Amino acid sequence: MIDLRLLREDPDRVRASQRARGEDVALVDTLISADERRRSSGIRFDELRAEQKSLGKLIPKASGDEKQELLRKAGELAGAVKAADAERDAAAGETQQLLRGLGNLVHPGVPVGGEEDFALLETHGTIRDFAAEGFEPRDHLELGQKLGAIDVERAAKVSGSRFYYLTGVGALLELALVNAAIAQATAAGFTPMLTPALVRPQAMEGTGFLGQAAQDVYRLENDDLYLVGTSEVALAGYHMDEILDADRLPLRYAGFSPCFRREAGSHGKDTKGIFRVHQFDKVEMFSYVDPADSQAEHQRLLDWEKQWLTGLELPFRVIDVATGDLGSSAARKFDCEAWIPTQGKYRELTSASDCTEFQARRLSIRMRDGKTVRPLATLNGTLCAVPRTIVALLENHQQADGSVRVPEVLRPYLGGREILEPVAK
Repeated sequence: MIDLRLLREDPDRVRASQRARGEDVALVDTLISADERRRSSGIRFDELRAEQKSLGKLIPKASGDEKQELLRKAGELAGAVKAADAERDAAAGETQQLLRGLGNLVHPGVPVGGEEDFALLETHGTIRDFAAEGFEPRDHLELGQKLGAIDVERAAKVSGSRFYYLTGVGALLELALVNAAIAQATAAGFTPMLTPALVRPQAMEGTGFLGQAAQDVYRLENDDLYLVGTSEVALAGYHMDEILDADRLPLRYAGFSPCFRREAGSHGKDTKGIFRVHQFDKVEMFSYVDPADSQAEHQRLLDWEKQWLTGLELPFRVIDVATGDLGSSAARKFDCEAWIPTQGKYRELTSASDCTEFQARRLSIRMRDGKTVRPLATLNGTLCAVPRTIVALLENHQQADGSVRVPEVLRPYLGGREILEPVAK
């Protein structure tokens, strides 16, 4: 959530951020009114409570009619204090509820608009000309079936649509990707983490996934637990309700976990293959930093993602995501999109988000800098979303005979294999 002081001092900035996101601008004024009620009711309660304490000191010293009158006033005052306390709590609750409905303040450099209004920042690698090579590229599903690596038909029988089995070399390829990603992250100073896939509501709400993204979240109602859509949730909640010493920062974690998404708004999109699925594994980078360092850390996360995709020898581009396509927690987000030959376009493989102090305020994570205790900043960056990465690898490194070349960075994790060969029928 944002700082209420900023809301009071510069409401126009908050209105502009809401407008850029395509969110309700009127919420800002509703929140300002609620905050004023919260503050005034708090002052009223404090005044009545002070009067009650003063009166309480007089009663033991009084006698006769004076004492009876003081007792009568004390009774009336007790009722007023109770009512003021309830009003204060109600106003505080309303303010908090409204505050949680506001998205993070958008960074001023973010392009304004919807999904297609991103700013192109960089392009890397060379897109293969398959026509010049003399063959038509196969899509990842056909390649995966030829390799004995992907089985979506039996997954549909067992689990329904948007599920898959990785079999044989497909399973080995996932393990190679995960191990290579964790190795890169560890070399960069990240602490590797295996994180819970089930979290409590506080963690899910605190990271901002029960707002606009709630429709994609799986909930276990009997247990009041949520299945995470990313290990970002568990990594953000790791230091929930803690105060971290400034000299420990930055803290960097690389989490590996299964991820679950309902994909509620994706009817008819990417229905073939394993690009958009309900369950997948992912390696996620997460950083806790001083807010003054968040923009620099954001660039570092992006650089690590670029290093990863470059090592996989994939053609990709980097975009600055537009305001209307940001998640509620992100002030700014960079996506790395890999070229998918059979789709003839770039598709998102990784993203890096600067959440500034937004999640830390919601999760009560603070830093101690000398005598000052204040919220810190959190950031997250996908290093390897496994199925999408497999899609890009298979399609970009395929050969005319249906085999797939293995990038050098993965070969040590695949027993030295240079080529994935089709299996005999």
